[in-house]
Amino acid sequence: MGISNIITLFGGVALFLFGMSLMGEGLKKVAGSKLELLLYKLSSTPLRGLLLGAGVTAIIQSSSATSVMVVGFVNSGMMKVRQAMSVIMGAIVGTSITGWIICLSYMDGSGGIVSLLSTSSISAIVAVVGIVLRMFSKKQAHRHVGDILLGFAVLMFGMQAMSGAVAPLKDSPAFIRFMTAFSNPLLGILVGTVFTAILQSASAAVGILQALSVTGAIRFVEAFPLILGISIGAAVPVLLSALGARTQGRRTAWSYLVMQTIGAIFCAAVWYISDAVFDFAFKGMVMTPVSIAAVNTIFRVICAVVLMPFMRSIEKLLNAFIKESPQEREANADFDRLDERFLRHPALAVEQSRLTINAMARKARENVGDAMVLLYEYSDELAKKVEQDEDLVDRYEDKIGTYLMKLTGSELSQEENERVSEYLHTLSDFERISDHAMNIRQVAQEKHDKKISFSENGEHEMDVLLSAVNEILALAITAFIDEDYEKAYGVEPLEEHIDVLCDELKLRHVERLQKGECSLQIGFVFNDLLTNFERVADHCSNIAVAMIELNQDEFQAHDYINNLKELHSHNFDALYSQYAEKYKI
Repeated sequence: MGISNIITLFGGVALFLFGMSLMGEGLKKVAGSKLELLLYKLSSTPLRGLLLGAGVTAIIQSSSATSVMVVGFVNSGMMKVRQAMSVIMGAIVGTSITGWIICLSYMDGSGGIVSLLSTSSISAIVAVVGIVLRMFSKKQAHRHVGDILLGFAVLMFGMQAMSGAVAPLKDSPAFIRFMTAFSNPLLGILVGTVFTAILQSASAAVGILQALSVTGAIRFVEAFPLILGISIGAAVPVLLSALGARTQGRRTAWSYLVMQTIGAIFCAAVWYISDAVFDFAFKGMVMTPVSIAAVNTIFRVICAVVLMPFMRSIEKLLNAFIKESPQEREANADFDRLDERFLRHPALAVEQSRLTINAMARKARENVGDAMVLLYEYSDELAKKVEQDEDLVDRYEDKIGTYLMKLTGSELSQEENERVSEYLHTLSDFERISDHAMNIRQVAQEKHDKKISFSENGEHEMDVLLSAVNEILALAITAFIDEDYEKAYGVEPLEEHIDVLCDELKLRHVERLQKGECSLQIGFVFNDLLTNFERVADHCSNIAVAMIELNQDEFQAHDYINNLKELHSHNFDALYSQYAEKYKI
């Protein structure tokens, strides 16, 4: 095998991988978002999940893509881990379809009309139709079909190139000795795992094995452990997709590896023990592309049949090794309150919503507090916690918002309507408060990384502002949780003073810049903090206004604030003076 064969082999691999990618992407675009919707809605039972996972994977030609999609669903809370595991098992079975498609590239016609069934003829016809659709069709859907056909044609040409490049190896004693080494089960599984992990595609690894089989040097005894290893190595891209995911998402991703590994161990144990007892003669048979596709499919189907009854046990194993953080455990307990069965009993559903949104409010306040600490004592651990908690608050908003919208379809009393309206109005404010905590964390990181420190006056001014923001957060969130309207009336005067305070601090900072006491770099950090703290106070005001106005059967926030200031009602002036004295520079 010369250098030209090696170049041709790598070129064939490149065409094969590109063809698979082009065909898969085209199929996904033709299906649009329907596949994701199907996976989400129709995987309610293990058998449905298995069949659906197999079907979707057969269409998009990638078990990794299906599994990554499912990991995303679990990570966002749309799907349970056990539900996702059945879909992943189906994806593992469905990916073997690619091997059968590849077998088409080894069809040959002897002449006449039969020659139209040869690989080169089919590939050429498909390529011509594909390029015509791709270049001349005005409909987007037809162009995507063109991509699918072109991808198929490129895949076929890639397989032909690989097969042609390795054909001389059939007469190479060194290659035959090399392939024979894979009859060692552990070596074969290891090589198959590493090779697939590098390629990041089980279909591609099987395709290359099929190309090598045309040399006649691969027997069943060598192919079987390689196929087992390929199935394990296919878990790598799924595991990579779960980096940074929440606990449930990580458990789902790891379920791919666990199921494939258990399946490989089971099949290997059954085969090698049985062979030791009965000494099967067919283990020495020479493999062809068709027999490799068959063994790959049979192995995956056996894994599915054997493992499906043990999904609950596998989930328990994953739960034992991948622990939930205390924050996630607490949040999941909160989310469990939002049971759809309560929707038939609106009073109970409203109360469960109240408890959950109160937990969200506390988490948002805690997150701002943690972000403030970072301004003085930065640590990667606390910064990561702020990021995780911000993500958690986003989940609260999604879960509570969805639940409340369902609740609005129930028959509610006037009081229940008021409560639901209040929660819907304030939900986004709590989420935005946590968003600003994330912004403050990023400013704190910049301050730490660039070793920025404020002047003595700037430090004092920031301390005063932080104290005021801490108080308005405590005031607004305590008022909301305790349903204390007197405290709610105290929020707006403090918010007004914080606005004035921020304006004054900006002017003072400009004066320091003009005197050369501060740099522009410090100025950017200082102003970013002022903006975020001012926005936090604004959202606290929104929460208090929503409480007060909705309690009065109306929601006119602008009118309420104007009346409060102009009519000097509810001790606005006295409270404003008190805050101005307490938080003065």
